[in-house]
Amino acid sequence: MMKIGLELEYWVVNNEGELVSGMDLLASHEAVVPEFVDPMIEIQVPPADGITELQQNLIPILETVLARATELDMHLVPLGTPLTEHQFPVNSERGKILQTIFGEEIRHAKHCAGTHVHFDKRNVVRQLNILTALDPAIALVSSSPYYDGVLMGMDARALMYRTHSTQFLTRYRDLWSYTESVDEWDEKLAQMHETLTLYAEQLDIPQAEFSRHIQQEDVVLTPVRLRAQTPTIEWRAPDIALPSQILQFVGDVSRILSLTEERPVRVGTPGIRANEIGIPSFTELRAITTTAMTAGLSDRVCRYLTMMGFETNQYHPLTEEIAGNDRISAGDACQVRLEYANRLRDDVATYLD
Repeated sequence: MMKIGLELEYWVVNNEGELVSGMDLLASHEAVVPEFVDPMIEIQVPPADGITELQQNLIPILETVLARATELDMHLVPLGTPLTEHQFPVNSERGKILQTIFGEEIRHAKHCAGTHVHFDKRNVVRQLNILTALDPAIALVSSSPYYDGVLMGMDARALMYRTHSTQFLTRYRDLWSYTESVDEWDEKLAQMHETLTLYAEQLDIPQAEFSRHIQQEDVVLTPVRLRAQTPTIEWRAPDIALPSQILQFVGDVSRILSLTEERPVRVGTPGIRANEIGIPSFTELRAITTTAMTAGLSDRVCRYLTMMGFETNQYHPLTEEIAGNDRISAGDACQVRLEYANRLRDDVATYLD
């Protein structure tokens, strides 16, 4: 059975719904680690044999962290963005290096909360390509339509993270095309690392410092990553959402991914068939993903995801509930954060009955 691990990023707010530092929550459980900015924490869920065990690993961690958050008058918010504009300083040496290289545009990465799923390596090329082809599935669990107070689309996190930057930075965090081999993937990664190393030299970043914090395998922040040290295929495409939504989603994706052990993945007519898994051309895929980010579960996106094995009517993304006016005020954003912090608590409680 393929092992699955999770990394879940959450915003931290006080009783008024205002973003606050989550550093006091780090001691609540060994699974809690700091993120790029202080008002965000990450919960790292140990690898599990299947969704049932993953749930058994996740829920006690969340229960413990939420209990400590209550003691501190804090709440965890499962939304892809903070909704309104904020300026948080990076809180790590790695983050400071990236900010020096990429400048102000690194802010988009700082203000995005996502779900990172780690799958055991099996048939790696097939896994890389099918996860790439499943990119439009982000619409199933998108959780924020607003960024800096403006209605951006149905997945503001993905739109800002991937598209609102220079061409140079986009290459480091947008979706890569399908690959023919692991060697091809590694060669591209090595080129990206070499380019960033040269930029660091030009900016007088000490080489020892750069090497210590920026390794080749994590030089990119793309939706699909190949990890050597773990070793896993890491899928970083989805927003954070409610635990039940994430578990449902990861279960479906892992089921589809497991089919690649026996069935080849071929570019052509999309769909899961007895002897193969068909995926669209990369150009067509990009167009479907763009629709998923801007329009959510549109007819086009739902047709595609159905062909790829999802029951789209079983999903109800939070972003559909939140999307409203063209802008959201700071006060309304605080109320929305608190509402979904409460939804998170209620969601966890359903597993404890």
